[in-house]
Amino acid sequence: MLKLITGAEVFSPNYLGKKDVLIADGRIMAIEDEISPTSVYQSCQVIDATGLKLVPGFVDSLVHITGGGGEGGFHTRTPQIQLTDATLNGITTMVGVLGTDATTRSLPDLLAKARALTFEGISCYCHTGSYQVPVCTVTGSVRDDIILIPDFIGVGEIAIADHRSSFPTIEELSRIAADARVGGMLSSKKGIVSIHMGDSTDHLDLLEKIIKATDLPINQFYPTHINRNIGLMNAGKQWAMDGGYIDLTTSTTEMDLANGEPRCCEALAELLDDGVDIKQISFSSDGHASLPIFDNEGNLVGLKVGSEASLFNEVRDAIQQFDIPLETAIKVITSSPADILGLKDKGRIEVSADADLVLLEPQSLAIHTVIAKGQVMVESGSAVVKGTFE
Repeated sequence: MLKLITGAEVFSPNYLGKKDVLIADGRIMAIEDEISPTSVYQSCQVIDATGLKLVPGFVDSLVHITGGGGEGGFHTRTPQIQLTDATLNGITTMVGVLGTDATTRSLPDLLAKARALTFEGISCYCHTGSYQVPVCTVTGSVRDDIILIPDFIGVGEIAIADHRSSFPTIEELSRIAADARVGGMLSSKKGIVSIHMGDSTDHLDLLEKIIKATDLPINQFYPTHINRNIGLMNAGKQWAMDGGYIDLTTSTTEMDLANGEPRCCEALAELLDDGVDIKQISFSSDGHASLPIFDNEGNLVGLKVGSEASLFNEVRDAIQQFDIPLETAIKVITSSPADILGLKDKGRIEVSADADLVLLEPQSLAIHTVIAKGQVMVESGSAVVKGTFE
């Protein structure tokens, strides 16, 4: 059925003003000042969005869709994501990854879960590879995985500067990145390399050495958890100023914040004040990840689960607490990650783009309605479509 959203204040994410948006076959067909439903089709469903703000559906570039391996033993493995963990939080596109545990969590399981979420109504992609090096693959090759398996759009998250990593060498990580790059070129994908950044004072040194020693471009890498500490964020700021991408993690713990981890909302304000281009910055939730809390000796003292709700919460706080304009702040979870990942039909409200849309309340910016691929998933803040086992 055709759907017509009328009277919304549209952010594409750039501000377009009050517009009507026509949806057909899961895509945006028209954006006009006014569209009459009877002139389109007699049975067109009209969604009255008067007074609401319309933004693109959110793109979450790093989610542990099959759960994360708990650093406290088998009983601390985190659970799989459910459909409404995404939709109730405005997320219509996500990228699934393996975490610390690539033994009891596997790429075939990751791939199956991504396809399940896509079947249930959102768009879910995934990365091949793993936290440790040598990386896990399905076909035996990062390049072949990206070329032959449509769901795989990159590789990662590969851990560096972390006591849980396998401490890859320049040669090892360069080879992985080169394979991902060629795989992406041959399959019309970005072949991005997602890099998990840990607490080590090495920061981005390994990536900087690779850029100097090889012909790989700086934007081949996509380091995440950049707001883990002040030192890493400063290194990430320079990385972005040099043309690289940086991703900030919205899920955190009270102990991390107490130890000086910057919240994404305040980090974004600082980055923008210092002149970093918004196109180089994204937020991701690290949803359903294991968030371990270690003491100074490296002993596990606590554990939390990453939350998809944190993704938009941090964007909303950036707007409400740090006076960042909505059309700027929303880019870190719409157009920026879509462009970085090479998802050309995502992250924007424009003709022929996928009809992934979120309606927000005008003052509170609470999520009112979520539409994924043209289907209403959330209405008036409540899920109208649920996952198979919800």
